[in-house]
Amino acid sequence: MAQVPQTFFDALAVRTWCGLALEALGRAREEIDAINVYPVADGDTGTNLYLTMESAVTAVEAVFGAHELEPGARQRPTLADAARAMAHGALIGARGNSGTILAQLLRGLAQVLAADGERPHTDGPGLRLALRQGADRAREAVAHPVEGTVLTVASAAADAAATAEGGCAAVAEAAYRGAWAALAATPGQLAALERAGVVDAGGRGLVAVLGALVETFTGQAPGAGGPGTGVHARVDAVEAPDGHGTGEHGSGGHGTGEHGSGGHGSGGHGEDGPAFEECGEDGAGPDSPAFEVIYLLEAGDRAVARLRTRLDALGDSLVVVGGDGLWNVHVHVDDAGAAVEAGVEAGRPYRIRITHFGLGDAHTTHRRPPRERVQRAVVAVVPGEGLAGLYTEAGATTVLARPGEPPASGELVEAVRRAHAREVVLLPNDADLRHTAAAAVEQARTEGIRVALIPTRSAVQGIAALAVHEPERRFDEDVVAMTSAAGATRHAEVVVAERQSWTMAGICQAGDILGLIDGDVAVIGEDVTVTAAAVLDRMLSAGGELVTLVLGDEAPESIAGHLETRVRESYLAVDTMVYRGGRQGSLLLIGVE
Repeated sequence: MAQVPQTFFDALAVRTWCGLALEALGRAREEIDAINVYPVADGDTGTNLYLTMESAVTAVEAVFGAHELEPGARQRPTLADAARAMAHGALIGARGNSGTILAQLLRGLAQVLAADGERPHTDGPGLRLALRQGADRAREAVAHPVEGTVLTVASAAADAAATAEGGCAAVAEAAYRGAWAALAATPGQLAALERAGVVDAGGRGLVAVLGALVETFTGQAPGAGGPGTGVHARVDAVEAPDGHGTGEHGSGGHGTGEHGSGGHGSGGHGEDGPAFEECGEDGAGPDSPAFEVIYLLEAGDRAVARLRTRLDALGDSLVVVGGDGLWNVHVHVDDAGAAVEAGVEAGRPYRIRITHFGLGDAHTTHRRPPRERVQRAVVAVVPGEGLAGLYTEAGATTVLARPGEPPASGELVEAVRRAHAREVVLLPNDADLRHTAAAAVEQARTEGIRVALIPTRSAVQGIAALAVHEPERRFDEDVVAMTSAAGATRHAEVVVAERQSWTMAGICQAGDILGLIDGDVAVIGEDVTVTAAAVLDRMLSAGGELVTLVLGDEAPESIAGHLETRVRESYLAVDTMVYRGGRQGSLLLIGVE
């Protein structure tokens, strides 16, 4: 079915493009994973690009959803709103080297599309500027670039777009054709690709994203009725859309590419020397770093500049993207602890992911025997570092959901895979994640994993479910027991109102303290402790045996003692458990069983 074409780059075009790009990467994911041979043949570039774009889509949809639900508001966000959401979503969800670079490319585009002052860059010339900015910002994020990778493809797309005349459709088509031709030339620029007989995986993903841009403005996917029916992974199958073969279309004058640093995987035709002269066919030699380290970082520009220097000395494939106090850091190192410590010195790292490349990566000739799957595991979404530690100690695989940054379905699927079990119980711990969790369950089931979704709406319900979990029990019986325990737990939270609004308890003002019971505002107050006590009284009026309190970082120090005393003195035979949740969004979570 043909896509209704967009004429200008407005908020709806951003939404359409992101959605089509996600679909395109979903179709090409396995193909891209299969040709991932550089800088490390770990077979995940397609998956990483998909997860990065999925995070961007989630952020854009959240912006549209907020405008549709807010009374009296315009029904569509501005171009700046949508573009910034796209860039932020990609930044916080960026995975792997290519995903991190894609996030910076989208950030560069957004800087032009969301520019203040002058008229919005919504036409063809504006798109040309945005593509140039995206390619340039992506290049700047790579410490030691190498020719023949996704940056070469991005640069070629921007160069081709710069010569295009007309509106957004013409510019997008020119960029796509330029990227296509540059992709075909990548094996001639990078020895690892030439040996494997494939084009660059990251560049292949970018071509898919640009193909979605063409479809956004023409209503037709590239190749649907025109020359060039897609980009093939194998070199001998690649023919540019104009039928002129592969040729040399890279932007060699820039001497840039995606990866490389020092003696590890540097090269191509740039100044760093030939690529992988000492490596085997998979492109990962004996001296290659052992770990991939990725984290989000809250830090200032000066601290990040120092961090770049330190990480550059520790390893290679260094990519640092972001700005305005929030960064995504990616590096390959032998000392993962040192890379994380460097982040701690620079600011506040979180969502830390460390992957050991090992001997079992895709495309290697010597594979470790696969690790034996456990019979059953629990995967849980948790809102703060404190609860993540608690759940982990109880044996669960956790996914950290920071305030305003809900995990995407791909992140949940990845956690299910990481649990490495035949049977998995998934605890979303948030009513707003029910559709995301359901999509993750369906995907995991197609991979042969038996997954049960327990519709927990709060982390305190997840704690109750985890407390009765018995992996030795039959799967169905375990799921029923956990579901029953979660359902028998009433949940509440105490938060600060962000703005004036109507609630079931009346009108609240920005800064008021709100007590929500089972998702609905039940108490409006001015003092955190007084409001929490009122919420607790209402919950215990219906009975209970155990009160669970999870304190956020912003909660008053005295609140736990005050509430414990209140329960002990007013409600006989009711026990209280207190946990520290960290930065969980809410001042306080309350559970009553």
